[in-house]
Amino acid sequence: MIFTPSPMLLKLLYTRGSLRNLPDNGGVAFSLKNRLDTVRLTRIDHVQVNGHRLGPESITLDLGEGDVRPATELGEDGGVEFQVGRSITVRLHTEALPEGMHPVQLQFAAEPFGDLSVDVEDAIVQQDSRVKIPRQDSDDYSEAAIQARQRFAQDFSGQEFEHITKYSFDPHMLQGNCEHFTGVAQIPIGLAGPLRVNGEHAQGDFLIPMATTEGTLVASYNRGMQLLNLCGGVKCTVIGDAMQRAPVFVFDDARGARDFGRWVEENIEKIRPEAESTSRVAKLQYIDTYLANKFAYLRFNFSTGDAAGQNMVGRATFAACSWILENYRGAPIKHFYLESNFATDKKASQINVMRTRGKRVVAEAVIKRDILQQRMRVTPEQLAYHGQVSNVGAFISGANNNGAHSANGITAMFIATGQDVANVSESSAGIIYSEVTPEKDLYLSMTIPSLIVATHGGGTGLATQNECLKMLNCVGRGTVNKFAEIVAGVVLAGELSLASAISSSDWVSSHEQYGRNR
Repeated sequence: MIFTPSPMLLKLLYTRGSLRNLPDNGGVAFSLKNRLDTVRLTRIDHVQVNGHRLGPESITLDLGEGDVRPATELGEDGGVEFQVGRSITVRLHTEALPEGMHPVQLQFAAEPFGDLSVDVEDAIVQQDSRVKIPRQDSDDYSEAAIQARQRFAQDFSGQEFEHITKYSFDPHMLQGNCEHFTGVAQIPIGLAGPLRVNGEHAQGDFLIPMATTEGTLVASYNRGMQLLNLCGGVKCTVIGDAMQRAPVFVFDDARGARDFGRWVEENIEKIRPEAESTSRVAKLQYIDTYLANKFAYLRFNFSTGDAAGQNMVGRATFAACSWILENYRGAPIKHFYLESNFATDKKASQINVMRTRGKRVVAEAVIKRDILQQRMRVTPEQLAYHGQVSNVGAFISGANNNGAHSANGITAMFIATGQDVANVSESSAGIIYSEVTPEKDLYLSMTIPSLIVATHGGGTGLATQNECLKMLNCVGRGTVNKFAEIVAGVVLAGELSLASAISSSDWVSSHEQYGRNR
């Protein structure tokens, strides 16, 4: 099933700021990028700029990779596939445009939609004369393009680079991961564990790769893992799974927003297939509606398989909102924005703590009293009391975490395994709880409410990152929950180790022994 793009969403095909005069009186050009759904372009009817209409005989399409063809030939062989994420340059054989704003209209046809139109305004701006980083349009990941950037960086900075220019993989695998590729940043990887995880998805002993430049970090987590292993391991459970995109719809007044929210709730079963038409993996679970002033914020919640899913759910929400814009017959929608900042992408937030973003995982363990005293020189009572004092400190400060340092372990594992490291801002949120059991042992648990992880897509398929995932046996279909449980177990080990060090006053001496580099 293919969604129907509304005129408002079709504007998103146009790349803002791409309108430009070509050199040597070569005409005018602009760019299109498919951010909606894969289609087949079958016809270009015309382009109109400032009211001047240009037919297909005056239009050339640059499809990339050397494929340049007149618009008059577009319908041959059934048209051209326009995939999601692909860009096309439209060249107009016309006189140069003056600086300033210009209305642009593109009339075209695409299967399976039929006739479509994009209407936008864009500006011709003064040419930028600043020094630019070298790039090669035909193949920007070729050795020639990379070496040109390396020479440029050395000439610009006046420095010679010995290490960042050395890498051990084919740069072409970086397409979609890194632009202007010039070299690598080598981050040390230390091994901790093995950690015994008693999860529903992760079961057994796992050697933990941790990429970090912080002294004592690996040693601290390793110490916590040893303690957990002596007590039977860590029990981990994924208790929630949702990835969001949160558009906002703007109305004339609050009643319009309220009625719209009710309509969305009543039509969820019509919206769901539209959203899910864009992916075999993304599944729309539910939509939360939040009203404020004259705004209706919709928080779309999806499951995304083994991918983290931010781009996936963005595309799915595009489709759903396109259908909504075409079919809502209530008060007029004045404005629509695909992201309202309510999904709080790459930002810590209370709604993520309450409602889940990514995986919601709990790691828990019972630490035997005698082992805790022998290994960490603290008692369960000391750690439980320390936890109460820390809760007050976290409350006063307004922190998103009442634990010690979950971001340390999460970041080290994220870098090692190719996760989007910016997601640490959400993923580091944590709720730790401790109590002394009737047997005088220590029960300790950590809830991570917004752990955003992937074992497919993003940087997980890159060379060293994929090897680290293989070390954890977390490569292949259906492994993301396993990886989430392992990460949660690592976090609990780090909390146990650092809390014990602080309570027993070993913290400073450990850093002096292992973390001193000055």
